[in-house]
Amino acid sequence: MPQHNTPGHSRPALTKIQKFSIAGVATLGAAALAFSLVPGSAEAGTQNVTAAPVAFKQNVDAQQAVEAGVIKQHTAADKQAKDAVTAKQKADADAAAKKKAAEEAAAKKKAEDERKAKEAASRAAARKPVYANNLDGWIRQSLDIMKSKGIPGSYEGLHRNIMRESTGNPNAVNGWDINAINGTPSIGLLQVIQPTFDAYHVSGTSTNIYDPVANITAAANYAADKYGSMDNVNGAY
Repeated sequence: MPQHNTPGHSRPALTKIQKFSIAGVATLGAAALAFSLVPGSAEAGTQNVTAAPVAFKQNVDAQQAVEAGVIKQHTAADKQAKDAVTAKQKADADAAAKKKAAEEAAAKKKAEDERKAKEAASRAAARKPVYANNLDGWIRQSLDIMKSKGIPGSYEGLHRNIMRESTGNPNAVNGWDINAINGTPSIGLLQVIQPTFDAYHVSGTSTNIYDPVANITAAANYAADKYGSMDNVNGAY
């Protein structure tokens, strides 16, 4: 059947379904036209010839209406499909953006935490006192440890007893007193015997009885237990 297009406008390509729909309408129109042209009486023939163009136009109009409806339905379906794809693409893009933002925030927080940790470590290192490797430094380091452990004692009390017991020699050993006779000589700055050192050793210090800081701190811990403080000791203890 001939196509009747509006001048200056092209109709979109028809899908297979659209073509089947239009073909059905065209078949119905052709059947109606053939019926109207069946020979009959002269009067009937005249009426049929007159009615033929009208029937043909009606068929064409019906065909065009069906075609337009099919195209409209498929256009709407295509738009819905495209809108669904666009919506999914937008949702995926939003999810990717949120994931990226979360990863960047986590990385930023990790970097900030590491920076703060380094700064704290640097400040702690800067605050950490440096003790001289001599009698003054040993006493001062022992006093700081004693303070952190709640062991009483003063610089004067420690220094006075050290000078009396060993004259400041961390390697001093008494080989003649009763302790030496019993096989446990007094050792170190504050002349501590091994059993006493082991019993009153302060955690965080060396386990070597000759270590100046460990020797002083253990002796101060023993004196605090027996005399209240090394400050109260003024002779052999």
